[in-house]
Amino acid sequence: MLAALAVVQVLLVLSLRWVDPPTTAFMAANPDGAIQESVPVEHVSRNFLAAVIAHEDAALPYRSGAFDWNVMWGRAQAHIFGDEDPAGSTIPQQVAKNVFLNQELSAWRKVVEAGLAVEMAAFVDDRRMLELYANYAQFGPTIYGVCAAGWYYFDSPPAELSEAQAVQLVGLLPSPGHVQRAPGGGMDFEVDDGMGWLSRSHVINAQNRVPAHLDRLGFQPVEDSGVEGLASDQEPSDDDCSTPPEEVIELIAAEGTA
Repeated sequence: MLAALAVVQVLLVLSLRWVDPPTTAFMAANPDGAIQESVPVEHVSRNFLAAVIAHEDAALPYRSGAFDWNVMWGRAQAHIFGDEDPAGSTIPQQVAKNVFLNQELSAWRKVVEAGLAVEMAAFVDDRRMLELYANYAQFGPTIYGVCAAGWYYFDSPPAELSEAQAVQLVGLLPSPGHVQRAPGGGMDFEVDDGMGWLSRSHVINAQNRVPAHLDRLGFQPVEDSGVEGLASDQEPSDDDCSTPPEEVIELIAAEGTA
């Protein structure tokens, strides 16, 4: 039975090379539901992709494997001794967590996450890893993926996100649950739970840090991850998210923030 489960698990990870999951563990666990629509990474603004790499995992295109083992050991020691985490999770670790796991912060979950990330990095190349991250990361209480996020906050398809918009979106990644669309577009942190300051602080931190990385490196890390050309160079397709998902339209109408 254990061998059969191991084979199924490997096949599930392997399928991520080609298959966009209809849902993820994070999305399924959200009691308020989830709005998500996948888009090929080629149709995503290079501003956004470069901002994601700069903010979340600058070493993604240049590292062999899911993470650096020395960095991981340092993080494990910090956890054991109750110190502040010296480095965040890499993009492969976050994809593994988003797709298969939950928000539990236990050491055991971190071990499972690391194992899945190693396996994913062995089967999934950097381009596809970046695509999975862009499509399933959480950007709002019920907003997942850059397609829904671009339309929800900025009335913009993912291909046309500006640098400033991209930086705001990646700023939400550490704390996406305390923000809503502002009337007419943009981000409003005056939310009912009173925790909007947390999401706002992360956005401000990104605005202070990420533009310098983009000015210095441009889109080179995106190209080195295997994404060539610009989103504007791509031919239109049925899955390019050039029109807003119906669920996003309905949510904006329900909130009265059109």
